[in-house]
Amino acid sequence: MKKIYLFYLIGLSFILHSCSDLDQLPMDSIDPSIYFKTENDLKLYTNSFYNMLPSAEGVYNESVDNIIKSSISSEVQGTRSVPTSGGGWSWGNLRNINFYLERSINCPDEKARNRYDAVARFFRAYFYFDMVKQFGDVPWYDKVILETDTEALTKSRDSRTIVVDKIIADLDFAIANLSEKKMTNEISKWTALALKSRICLFEGTFRKYHPEFKLAGAETLLDQSIAASALLIEKSGYSIYSTDKPESDYLNLFAAIEPIETEIILSRNFSDGLQVYHNVNYYTMTASYGKPGLEKRLVNTYLMKDGSRFTDKAGYATMIYTEEVKDRDLRLSQTIRTPGYTRIGETETLVPEFGSTVTGYQLIKFVAGRQYDTYNKACNAMPIFRYAEILLNYAEAKAERGTLTQQDIDKSIKLLRDRVRMPNLILTEANTNPDPYLVKLYPAVSGSNKGVLLEIRRERSIELVMENFRWDDIIRWKAASILAEQFKGMYFPSVGAFDLDGDSKPDVCIYEKTKPNLGNIQYLKLNSDIKLENGTSGNIVVNPQIKKKWDENKDYLYPIPIQERLLNKNLTQNPGWEDGVN
Repeated sequence: MKKIYLFYLIGLSFILHSCSDLDQLPMDSIDPSIYFKTENDLKLYTNSFYNMLPSAEGVYNESVDNIIKSSISSEVQGTRSVPTSGGGWSWGNLRNINFYLERSINCPDEKARNRYDAVARFFRAYFYFDMVKQFGDVPWYDKVILETDTEALTKSRDSRTIVVDKIIADLDFAIANLSEKKMTNEISKWTALALKSRICLFEGTFRKYHPEFKLAGAETLLDQSIAASALLIEKSGYSIYSTDKPESDYLNLFAAIEPIETEIILSRNFSDGLQVYHNVNYYTMTASYGKPGLEKRLVNTYLMKDGSRFTDKAGYATMIYTEEVKDRDLRLSQTIRTPGYTRIGETETLVPEFGSTVTGYQLIKFVAGRQYDTYNKACNAMPIFRYAEILLNYAEAKAERGTLTQQDIDKSIKLLRDRVRMPNLILTEANTNPDPYLVKLYPAVSGSNKGVLLEIRRERSIELVMENFRWDDIIRWKAASILAEQFKGMYFPSVGAFDLDGDSKPDVCIYEKTKPNLGNIQYLKLNSDIKLENGTSGNIVVNPQIKKKWDENKDYLYPIPIQERLLNKNLTQNPGWEDGVN
């Protein structure tokens, strides 16, 4: 099978949970004297590591603040508690990787061994990056822990600085030993560079914006992100997908059944023929999965087509839908339904369906043709790494370091804007006149590059929306206070009937008591189907009964499960999380 995610490795299944999973043996016996001898043995074993990558839902099912649903996660609500067990403190994947790395030496083919060791070390870096993001300090293990090794099983947490250094060492080995061939379904040198770009930007900005953790080395990490990004930009041959159709290229990139190899570095691939599917079409068009929609604040940040700021327009906050989406950055009309929207391959115009979105801003990103609408029937590829992210990483890291030039913007942000024929970002103009709207969203940003950093954050939020970056960005920027604000949707000046596509015919009616008869349109009963901010007018408010909160002293990290602290007395708890374990 050509898609790496469809490989199944029989006999290498591990049942591994919690702290004790470090000392368990494989359920099926693997005799190193007869296995790990050939390149094919190494390939088959390392193929199992690809299951660590996000599922399709792990990509499109983003739900933090830019995309909101009818439910709110405990992280966003601020209601997390210390779990008894689980909670992400799982080490089974690491054991699989270290089990392989201890035995691959049995293969006499050094070239093959280095290649597949590089794959394993890529995934060890990937695993530990996830652990550091969640827990901060974590114990570093680079070998299989035997059940008799009490010292290893009860070791304390290593500092995140040590762990991140080891992550980078693993990635540098991977970069040096992986193939330069561009493959959307296998790890390559470019995938490893992309992960290094991502990790070093995350950790560099986390250390900069979280002085409470007293972590040194932010500048060095940002420099490493810049270097990894620059090498990929200069040597890989990737580019931003464009067929000179600015009104559809961004949409078609994500609706493509086969990954578009010019921009997609690594993807999770699916197949109608092999009956391997996901659910994104159904997710965006039914009430069964939370009715996702863009949040008002993100919609406000899309620029006008001419590059001017929407939020500088008089009365922007009370514009009706048809006015607010007019003449905006074309990525808006390729992310949500706007007037004139038609399904791929069809001509019938469609308006937002309020039965499918809590905000009125109905998602169309990743939505392919109608034949994929039924439950669990979609098979378009899901990007895990794409070139656009690297361009954004490069620009942001350089701006944070104070070394960003207009030439840097021209080879990064400009390429994203060129796809949708948006004017370029001008460094001096951004820094001379920072956007007041973004200043309120991100008050921690300061310095001489304040304006351009805010613009890069705007660009990142728009370009990467619905690709599962938002939580990590909020955490590393120390910007989670915005999660406690009321989530909102479309603005309605009153109850009554409204035209959503500009054809002078009503498409939706908001009523209070008796349902009117205006024909075959959408009817929303006030305070039942829909709630408005000011009672009978204002923005749609989503989950107004839920009082969200964010604790700046503890919520940027997850707690260590109680069971793990009872098993290992040397595990300390993260700050602010009370678990009753002394």
